[in-house]
Amino acid sequence: MHKVLYFSDEALLAGIRNEEESALAYLYKHHYPMILHFVQNNNGTEDEAKDIYQEAVIVFYEKIRDQSLELNCQIKTYLYSICRRLWLKRLALKNRFAGMVTDSDSFIPVEEELAEIEEKEAKFKKMGEALVLLGEPCKTLIEDFYIQDLSMQSITEKFGYTNADNTKNQKYKCLMRLKKLFFSLYKAEISSS
Repeated sequence: MHKVLYFSDEALLAGIRNEEESALAYLYKHHYPMILHFVQNNNGTEDEAKDIYQEAVIVFYEKIRDQSLELNCQIKTYLYSICRRLWLKRLALKNRFAGMVTDSDSFIPVEEELAEIEEKEAKFKKMGEALVLLGEPCKTLIEDFYIQDLSMQSITEKFGYTNADNTKNQKYKCLMRLKKLFFSLYKAEISSS
């Protein structure tokens, strides 16, 4: 398969707008190492870094597709800012945040972007509502993994799944359902305000 390179943010944005699969794949691979480094340096795991990055890419992608993105910085900085906010929120939920977060050397705070993200972050309260609507066993499974910080093996035994791989698949399906619920609630609030 021919590997497509995007040499500028503009080319990458155009590729995503044109629904080029290679553009989204490039976005996922190109900036993920920076997020992995940040999350692992701040009490996180590789799986958590993947989840946080996937959330950020979905937010970024949705904003490009509905043309609500006003990008005043590099894509790299924008994704980092989203991931940083999401990770701080997750650390707070887990009560593991005991000190300052260690930023990567390449991160330059962009006040306008952070203000926009903080404003949008208020909407993430809808995540709590979506979690309630999700129902069981998904609600407990997601809370056990993300909030209680239980291992896949512990969750496998608790729910009686065959093995940890089945548990991971179930967690993924639950997460996808949660995202759909969240985005429908989020869009409903925007259209009613």
